[in-house]
Amino acid sequence: MTDSPALGLLLDVDGPLSSTQTRTLRVPTLAPDLVAIAQAGCPVVFNTGRSTDFLRDRVIPPLVAAGLRAEDPVWGVGEKGGTWFALDSTGGEATVGEVQRDDAVAPPAALVAAGREVAERFRDVVFFDETKRTMISLEQHVEVPNETFVARRTELVAAIEEQIDRLDVGDAITIYPTVISVDVEHVSSGKALGARRALDLISAQMTPPRRWFTAGDSGQDYDMSAQLHESGYDTTHLDVRPFGDVPEVPFRVIRERPRFDEGVAEDDITARHIARLRSELAC
Repeated sequence: MTDSPALGLLLDVDGPLSSTQTRTLRVPTLAPDLVAIAQAGCPVVFNTGRSTDFLRDRVIPPLVAAGLRAEDPVWGVGEKGGTWFALDSTGGEATVGEVQRDDAVAPPAALVAAGREVAERFRDVVFFDETKRTMISLEQHVEVPNETFVARRTELVAAIEEQIDRLDVGDAITIYPTVISVDVEHVSSGKALGARRALDLISAQMTPPRRWFTAGDSGQDYDMSAQLHESGYDTTHLDVRPFGDVPEVPFRVIRERPRFDEGVAEDDITARHIARLRSELAC
């Protein structure tokens, strides 16, 4: 075990890092700044509702292009704690290692089948995310205007609720609508579970840092800092939601709203703060 690093990053992906419009790391400074922070010995963990496949295909490659190494302290926690991985090496290049999964939070097969049927009924707006292992997501097509998805979201949620009631799994399963999807997940999954996974992954390699920075664009993302605070860590949360007030929480919150009409999206805000943290670390 090494000495405790100066800082840890626990980051939601959709919105704060990857554009909700392009589903990519759009801001050019993000990847090099995250790699520099990791190579300064500070753990960087992606704590997302996205699948580990999304992290493998959309997030890790830009980091590798920016110089990420297999030995750097970077991990991925997907599906709100349901799946996770450490880095590995293939041909000398950093890659996603073996993906672990928690079958205890996976939905029953009958509900997965029902989710596919609902997605088919709403196929003009959403698709069924086949990369998910422990949750169900019906996601807006990239080419569909967001306002079209939002207008259909209530109807979509009602259709899923009907299936949950029919299968009598309401005690174990909940629905979480997002800006670009409707997620169907186990009641015990979430960003707090993801934070606990992150601490376990880090603790196997190093002493976790006392100071943490988290970022997210949903109310659920506050649970990352809440879990870290409850575990005795000093944490600051960056909230980049377009709407919503700051709840009463026992940790510091930075609240910045995107200004889409000025060309400032959620990931632009996060990129500026990650650059600031890199400067503070002098790396």
